[in-house]
Amino acid sequence: MSHHVFDSQASLKISQLTTGYQRRMIFDQLDLPPLPAGSLVGVLGPNAVGKSTFLKAIAGMRPAKGDIHLGELALSSLHGANRMRHVGYLPQTLPQPTSLVAYEAVASACRAARAELSREATDSLVEQVFSRLSLHSLAFRRMDTLSGGQRQMVGLAQALVRQPQLLLLDEPTSALDLRWQLALIEGVRGVVQEQQAICLIALHDINLALRFCDQIILFAPSGLLATGAPREVITAEHLREAYGIEARIESCSLGHPVVLTDRVADSAHADIGHITRDVGARR
Repeated sequence: MSHHVFDSQASLKISQLTTGYQRRMIFDQLDLPPLPAGSLVGVLGPNAVGKSTFLKAIAGMRPAKGDIHLGELALSSLHGANRMRHVGYLPQTLPQPTSLVAYEAVASACRAARAELSREATDSLVEQVFSRLSLHSLAFRRMDTLSGGQRQMVGLAQALVRQPQLLLLDEPTSALDLRWQLALIEGVRGVVQEQQAICLIALHDINLALRFCDQIILFAPSGLLATGAPREVITAEHLREAYGIEARIESCSLGHPVVLTDRVADSAHADIGHITRDVGARR
């Protein structure tokens, strides 16, 4: 997949990012270290810390202030189609179950974003993405006959086929079984390395992030907790602070780190007790 030529040194730089909703500020002047080209970056944290809001702000789907640079390109100054030429965004919501077959749904996404390509070039890109994601068995099935997980994979193919330099994937493994989770993350990692793109992927599976991601951004209820290499960010102390759990990081038989969760942390038990008492008092 090499039709698009990008600046292979184009890192993602995010500074002073401020975004949220009318009644609630989610991020206030968030700064991140540069994320280098060719990186698969796991965005981790418990529910409601703002992972989706963070990705939407970068995609231009939520109002935000601050600087977002992709290499020399100021994404924060681009809007609509201009921004989406460089950014592929896959929301949590699944693609619609239409009467199109999967192959045509992906080809249509490619033509919409890359109108300059010939029919042959478009077909070649679609073929490469279907190979990369092991989707050939779904190619000529109608979208309205596919399971949620299969539609999620087609949605990813629609994002990848446009060859964006920045990919933003919001919990793309949530509807997938173990085999497809691996197919997705291995496929994305391969594309990112091949094209020297950057992918930010929101995940709930900490072990998947630990095994496959190059960098981790970890959010806690208090805000940004840590960024850096997976082994540096995913520690027992950080997991306690972010998720309220007691966990250990062990090594598997191949030497890879694995998170084993033991129990809810004592501080989290105390928080739950406070909530229960508050609810009881309100009754």
